[in-house]
Amino acid sequence: QVHLVESGGGLVQAEGSLRLSCAASTGIFSFNVMGWYRQAPGKQRELVASITSGSSTNYADSVKGRFTISGDIAKNMVYLQMNSLKPEDTAVYYCNAYVRTGAGAGYSYWGQGTQVTVSS
Repeated sequence: QVHLVESGGGLVQAEGSLRLSCAASTGIFSFNVMGWYRQAPGKQRELVASITSGSSTNYADSVKGRFTISGDIAKNMVYLQMNSLKPEDTAVYYCNAYVRTGAGAGYSYWGQGTQVTVSS
């Protein structure tokens, strides 16, 4: 069983920064993709950023240029550096790990989430 534990959330003023961390209970090299999602009240969960096992990254348009995803294989950690935060970034942020099991099939693991609140 894979466990993902997020940390680093909190309350920050607009234009501030936070770094979220995701600790995996197993080697992150075993995942095809790891990512950060967020869910604001009354909204659907959305992808914020992802990183592949080959270190390719992808970002939502709303966070490009402000957020950076990275991984540390030695520590089994994935990070999300968030700069120039905006009130609309307020959400619960979830770490996700995806393992491809076959053509078009795979399995996702989720952390419990960490709250990020940005005040104006």
